[in-house]
Amino acid sequence: MNKALFGAGCFWGIEEFFKKVEGILETKVGYSGGHTKNPSYEDVCSGSTNHAEVVLIEYDKNQISFEDLVNHFWICHDPTTLNRQGPDIGTQYRSAIFYFNDNQKQIAENSRMAQSKLQNITIVTEISEFKNYYKAEEYHQKYIQKTGL
Repeated sequence: MNKALFGAGCFWGIEEFFKKVEGILETKVGYSGGHTKNPSYEDVCSGSTNHAEVVLIEYDKNQISFEDLVNHFWICHDPTTLNRQGPDIGTQYRSAIFYFNDNQKQIAENSRMAQSKLQNITIVTEISEFKNYYKAEEYHQKYIQKTGL
């Protein structure tokens, strides 16, 4: 099983975006990159945990590569705004790629550099080693699909 972990603003929209990509087997929203164990949504929203809202993606590498997933990541949010996506402001909404191995790290860093040069922009996306992931509360899972938003 292959995994990718991205933060790109509110996890509801990012999950909805990625679940439509061919080769994605499963998506789960949660929290990553912070220091608090088993945080709640309220904890994360307080800004005190340093967790980002993220989507954990399981994918079929025979259908889509990690590099292709990163390319999708760049187009589903604005990687030039620090700790903000649209009206959502705070460190929990930061742009982030959490890598699981050195190959993912290399791909993410090369892609960030290429996107920055290609678009002549400064990308603030954090690229960090995976350290933790906590699944968000059940009512957040597939939220847009459940609510029809």
